[in-house]
Amino acid sequence: MAVDATKLNAESHLLLDQPLLRLPYEVHRKTFKTAQKHLERDCTILTSSLSNLIASAQAFSSADTDTDSTLCSSETVTGTPAVATLDTMITRMQGLKRKLESLHKEEREVMLQSKKRIMHLQDLYTIPSLADEAYDRWSRVRLDRLLVDSLLRSGFGESARMLAREKGIEDLVDVDVFVQCARIEASLKRGSTTECLAWCSENRNTLRKNKSTLEFNLRLQQYIELVRSGNLVDAIAYSKKHLAPHHEAHLPEIEKAAALLAYSADTNYQPYKSLYSPKRWDHLAEFFVSTHHSLYSLPSSPLLHIALSAGLSCLKTPACHSKTMSSSSNTASSTTSLCPICSTELNELARGVPYAHHVRSSVEPDPVVLPNGRIYGRERLREASVKGGVRPGWVRDPTTGDEFEESEVRKVYIS
Repeated sequence: MAVDATKLNAESHLLLDQPLLRLPYEVHRKTFKTAQKHLERDCTILTSSLSNLIASAQAFSSADTDTDSTLCSSETVTGTPAVATLDTMITRMQGLKRKLESLHKEEREVMLQSKKRIMHLQDLYTIPSLADEAYDRWSRVRLDRLLVDSLLRSGFGESARMLAREKGIEDLVDVDVFVQCARIEASLKRGSTTECLAWCSENRNTLRKNKSTLEFNLRLQQYIELVRSGNLVDAIAYSKKHLAPHHEAHLPEIEKAAALLAYSADTNYQPYKSLYSPKRWDHLAEFFVSTHHSLYSLPSSPLLHIALSAGLSCLKTPACHSKTMSSSSNTASSTTSLCPICSTELNELARGVPYAHHVRSSVEPDPVVLPNGRIYGRERLREASVKGGVRPGWVRDPTTGDEFEESEVRKVYIS
């Protein structure tokens, strides 16, 4: 039964596009958790305040039995303390309303973004063939998305934003998430932990669930900077407040940090020299990026690199990196290779990717093998030798240009 080579397999295409829906889901989940936290905290405070106010009113009511006394008590209850309590409760509820409205607006934007992304992926299921023009348009949109993703990961946030705006794919890319990540990464490389600690505070529950050590390492670095600057008293107080609570999981690191008090920043003794090293800031920046991508279910490599690696691997064969791989590197060759991997632009780029796994072989009719181990169809070999002006009784390898006597050519039997 013949297989239609142009039939589109949508499921295999979507393997690369999982982050397209995972990231909005993670953002939506984070927004929901934030709203839930605000609601539970403020409701608990309001309920407690209201209970205290009711208890105070009941106490005054039970103390007075006659009408005049009750009126007097009511006036007392509605006095300055009670009014102040009610004003505080109203202010807190108004603040909660503003927070929830802001989160609700953000939630609507995420839901709209998710809807457009689902529609974009759904379009792939309506395309019947790879040869359809609609597939070319869809592939162009995906290529634009991959380019934006690559620009964002390389730190070109503004260029990525301009490209997304020009192509009309703002809802299909996550510019703001990567821009925030790049900003925090840059602040760490400048030697500041403020923004990263704020990010850790916003995502503390998720980081704790994932058993991330990012916040501890940030606190440890702040402690090291205090010791470096000579503020030993502040460093000890900081250690007791922020490092000591992690003693069960990070006791060896805390012990080394405590011993750091006895060494100056120019020490040559390890591991204290490494703790004072400025390179720790670069390691922290890399650690933050990996933690950030893990939290949002993002791959560590740009999607463009993943797609390109898969494409190169599908086309690569052992012959692509042989010394006689194509006519571009072998002037004796009588043919021109159409293999993209053998091209000057892609050959070196594909050197590190694995070879393709072919489950089917394509063999020319009446195959023969030359003494150099290369296999060709007998008729093709004869035609190439005649066109190349090879002397009678000899044949020429179309790829390498080597010439052999016909008696050296052996027939190949496929088993």
